[in-house]
Amino acid sequence: MKILKTVGLLVLLLIALAFPLLFPNPAVTTIAVFTLMFAAAATGWNIFSGYTGYIALGHAAYFGLGAYAIAIMCQDWHIPGGYIPFLLVPVAGLVAALFAIPLGWIALRVRRHTFVVITIAMFFIFQLLAFNLTGLTNGSIGLSLPIPTDWSGDFFNTPFYYVSLAILLLAIAISWWVRHSKYGLGLLAIRDDEDRALGLGVKTEPSKLAAFVISALIVGMVGATWAYFIESIYPPSAFDATFDVAIALMAFLGGLGTIAGPILGALILEPAQQYFTLQFSQNGYYLLFYGALFLVIILLLPRGVIPTLSERWAKYQATRLEKQHEGENGTTTTTLPKPGESADATRKEGINL
Repeated sequence: MKILKTVGLLVLLLIALAFPLLFPNPAVTTIAVFTLMFAAAATGWNIFSGYTGYIALGHAAYFGLGAYAIAIMCQDWHIPGGYIPFLLVPVAGLVAALFAIPLGWIALRVRRHTFVVITIAMFFIFQLLAFNLTGLTNGSIGLSLPIPTDWSGDFFNTPFYYVSLAILLLAIAISWWVRHSKYGLGLLAIRDDEDRALGLGVKTEPSKLAAFVISALIVGMVGATWAYFIESIYPPSAFDATFDVAIALMAFLGGLGTIAGPILGALILEPAQQYFTLQFSQNGYYLLFYGALFLVIILLLPRGVIPTLSERWAKYQATRLEKQHEGENGTTTTTLPKPGESADATRKEGINL
């Protein structure tokens, strides 16, 4: 099974690397770029919310901070279009992470619904600051980013695709390390019972804050890549409340607290949303289709796709082994006679006692 999993992961990686070559249509690669961005953002969000159990609905603040950070750097430093702005993506992620340190320290002093409300409030505060700090953000007029004039229309999406894929692979690597490390076990203990974890010696406050900052770092890098891809940003688009809802739904759909769950959720929801947006954008029906699709899957798989399928596969394997064991021993279970049926009729079936 380990060999099959390794081979399967390598095949998926090769497919991801060759995707722009196999499907060079700009419309297809545009959807692929957005899908990779949201998969990376959902994975980063899951590192905190999925492993600690603290549901954060304010990560759009760090997405917007990353977007504005790269836009301001490109504007003030006169960065031309091309590959150089991609070197600023990690810097923009670090800016978002630096902001996350004091904000996370404040928000993580409370729990449950109060924490959710505080994260939402912080998001709206940053959105209002983007509107009002006109000397820095240019207010509602927005900021423009350099345009790569040397790239052709067929090639334009390719660099963004591979940069988004690199961010996703980085997020997956961090998520895998956290999930299989002692630090990750401490986060899972916080998710199960924070007070008991504290009594057992887990440093709950630093552990939660570190996960919060790592999550903001990844989301900030995604925001910077998105801003360069869009080429212009505004307060409502950079600090968008639907972004928080989207990445949370992706994580819940695929499986909260799993490594592959947010990726699967993004692969399902983001292309569906992009398709319905293109088909029904004029009348807004795409929102109904998007919500109905999510509700159907949640009702059928409330724990998420991956945990539910894993549980059903484990039950199937256990039932199969039990039947195989009974067949090898030549035994069957004794059944009681049905109502109105005599015991002699039951004995005629040849029960082995």
